Amino acid sequence: MSTNHNNFLSPNNVSTPQKFCYFFGMDPITKQNLTEGNRNMKDLLGGKGAGLAEMVNLGVPVPPGFTICTEANVLFNKHNNYASNIDLDDEDEMAQRNLSSRNQLPEQIVSEVNEYLARLEKVTNKKFGSLQNENEKILLVSVRSGAAVSMPGMMDTILNLGLCDDNLPIMIKNFGGNERFVWDSYRNLIQIYGDVVMGVKYEHFEENVKRQKQKRGITLDIDLTLEEIKEIVEDHKKTIFEKTDECFPQDTKQQLFKAIIAVFKSWTNARAVHYRRIHNIRNLKGTAVNIQSMVFGNINQHSGTGVCFSRNPATGENKFYGEYLRQAQGEDVVSGVRTPEKIEELANSFPECYKQLLDISNKLERHFKDIQDMEFTIEEGVLYMLQCRNGKKAVKAALKIYCDMLDEGLINEKEVILKLEASQLDQLLHRYLSEKEIAKHEPLACGLAASPGCAVGRIAFTSEAAIEMAKERKTKGPVVLVRTDTSPEDLAGMQISQGFFTTNGGITSHAAVVARQNGKCCVSGCSALIVNEHEKTCTINGVEFKEGDIITIDGSTGLIFAGALETSEPSLSGDFARVMEIEKRYRTMGVYANADTVGDATKAIEFGAEGIGLCRTEHMFFEKTRILDMRRMIVATNEKQRAEALQKLKEYQRTDFKGLFDVMGDRKVTIRLLDPPLHEFLPHEEHEVEELAKKLGEDKSVVMRKIEELSEKNPMLGHRGCRLGITLPKITQMQAEAIFEAALTSQSPCVHVEIMIPLISSIQELKHQKEIIEKVASKVLTHAGHEKVKFRVGCMIETPRAALLADEIATVSDFFSVGSNDLTQMTFGFSRDDAEKFLKDYIDMELSQTDPFQILDQDGVGKLIRMAVEKGRSVKPDLTVGLCGEHGGEAQSVQFLHTCGLTYVSCSPYRIPIARIAAAQQSILSGSVKK
Repeated sequence: MSTNHNNFLSPNNVSTPQKFCYFFGMDPITKQNLTEGNRNMKDLLGGKGAGLAEMVNLGVPVPPGFTICTEANVLFNKHNNYASNIDLDDEDEMAQRNLSSRNQLPEQIVSEVNEYLARLEKVTNKKFGSLQNENEKILLVSVRSGAAVSMPGMMDTILNLGLCDDNLPIMIKNFGGNERFVWDSYRNLIQIYGDVVMGVKYEHFEENVKRQKQKRGITLDIDLTLEEIKEIVEDHKKTIFEKTDECFPQDTKQQLFKAIIAVFKSWTNARAVHYRRIHNIRNLKGTAVNIQSMVFGNINQHSGTGVCFSRNPATGENKFYGEYLRQAQGEDVVSGVRTPEKIEELANSFPECYKQLLDISNKLERHFKDIQDMEFTIEEGVLYMLQCRNGKKAVKAALKIYCDMLDEGLINEKEVILKLEASQLDQLLHRYLSEKEIAKHEPLACGLAASPGCAVGRIAFTSEAAIEMAKERKTKGPVVLVRTDTSPEDLAGMQISQGFFTTNGGITSHAAVVARQNGKCCVSGCSALIVNEHEKTCTINGVEFKEGDIITIDGSTGLIFAGALETSEPSLSGDFARVMEIEKRYRTMGVYANADTVGDATKAIEFGAEGIGLCRTEHMFFEKTRILDMRRMIVATNEKQRAEALQKLKEYQRTDFKGLFDVMGDRKVTIRLLDPPLHEFLPHEEHEVEELAKKLGEDKSVVMRKIEELSEKNPMLGHRGCRLGITLPKITQMQAEAIFEAALTSQSPCVHVEIMIPLISSIQELKHQKEIIEKVASKVLTHAGHEKVKFRVGCMIETPRAALLADEIATVSDFFSVGSNDLTQMTFGFSRDDAEKFLKDYIDMELSQTDPFQILDQDGVGKLIRMAVEKGRSVKPDLTVGLCGEHGGEAQSVQFLHTCGLTYVSCSPYRIPIARIAAAQQSILSGSVKK
């Protein structure tokens, strides 16, 4: 049977690199290492390929093979005119990607694959394809994706490739007449290949298998007889032909090249694209493709497959952790369809392999200096390693692992800090179920504690339902996804759910891995859970629940409860506290908090804030009992009315400021004067206006006229910030009096207050406002105790003009604080509130890499910040420059701001740990020395 493989060649001629394929493996006779890659080649070989190469270099048993590098994926996309930006909603584009005319491999790739396949045949002493000599051994291969950044379950894998009708008899002879194993391998190949390569939905193949099982009333694939498997194979072939008008390919080279194309294309499948967007994975070339000689865990009871970790990824405990299945292939373990056995059982079933696996685990962990996630297969009592990578783990587990490794002498303090994922540290601040609360309630059931934390929410039985229900999260509460098992197709629903609860799957199942990576809780492998997705119901130990009913799941214990249990605030002690002490020794940039209340300030101190970098005074006016006096001040028709209202407002603010000063002690408190436009404080609905007019004793028309006067076409650029203080100087005076009077009466022995003027764009504006504040200070700070009050007056750098004139402004300003939210708005020329309508499209089309309101734009806004720092310090070398926008708690932004030379960043209390670690990491990387 012959096929012209030039069908896979692209006619395009472009300049290409010298080499696309890299071999890994040992020569079994000479014991020579033939590997061409290593751990440092992730960008080229992908994480999986680099890991396989490095394991061979370390002497670990790995089935030989070769990696087609990521550059080949780039070339494939170019040759087939695939746009780099992918619109998942464009049905025509996605359909075009499935046309064979747009799925051709460049000639150089085909040529190298043939060359390296021949090399693999020589090393394994096996032949790929239809063999004429029944005494020869057949080479089957797996085809697996592997990008530079691990994306578990997002891209495609094909196993047992190379089987066809012609070589089945020889394959059976190769394996000592084990017909059932060979036919079952063929069945697996056809259903995976049919799904991944030929586009037939996997559920159609599952239906064929299910139909055969139902005939005899069996539930497990392992119980299928040889004749039943043969029937399934024929059913699978018919299904493929009915759905595609094509036969399952019997030419094995055709199988291989189409599989390579499918893996390249899986880089742009919907779930992979969605995963990269969620995790902000950008600027990768594509995926590598690993072609590896097959070893079989499904031959017989003396074979098996598993996934293991060198330590527990959920708790961080230094204990070998994982699970395995007898007589199974690798995908069976991670799919969650069968619940595997604990890895400790391997010591009884395969004692020699277990000991060898432990030794390999220790070797790899010491080499990579991180927890290792490993896949292995045992073929008739012989162990083979199929993958190693740094394991995904819960944040709390990561802290324990790295602290333990520090104590073990495996890593040093700097490495502890550098290994942490700063952006995930806020997961430590999630609420949990206390032992006391658990003791009050009878659990419905107990599953596997697959990912720590707890989730209280409404049940959703599908990803689609979870997405819809999450739209009502604010009014009806969060969602818990309840499934028989999860798959990569569920990712969108999993992302917006608070936790996952599954019937099948173990601690290394898809649900567990996704949960740990995203800081969500998960209970898996709970046989007491029976889901009826069609009826939108489930039973847990016989108790029925409908979609929308509330349950509580505890991923730390595996317990499930009906209804909503009370959760507790986390305790930030132990390993977390230790790491935060370590980071202080290396971090050179300060971390402050955005805090408006005593509660915020208390929480900020608990999380390690060195001061308050932003207190938004307007938030104090929105409280229900105070808003009336604020509105009275705004609509006042004469100075007497306004003065009376301002006096009331001063009393409120004085009380609030005193509370902050008392809590903060001698830490700095930076107070921003009134910023938003006045119309934001006024009602807009007619009945609200009537109610306000009554309370103020004014005619409704007077109030309406004032509202209309204050309305603006573009409030973002309107009558706000220092412009309010200039046109209504009594507001600035009132706020300054409240600040200084509160400082005098504070219990704190020393008050450091910094008064911040918002939205200036000229030195004249700053001078005007600073003069008012200093006049108030000279009047108020003459009373007893004024010596304890230290104050400075500075400004915010929020307009591009302020950044451009920073050297001039610095002559008057005592400090700068960058308001990155407004600076971003004004630099880009779009408002934060409206940009969401189109920013997603920009990101999808790769017109923008990220949302600039979440991750600081370094090219534009960043240049203005750097300029402001440099210009300001050219006049005042010791000028304090902080930042108080949301970017102050985002890891990438913090690290960039460190390079700009900022004195501190300020963020919300719950993002302080992120900012602290990110700043410490950049200090270490830049070689900064703490004074």
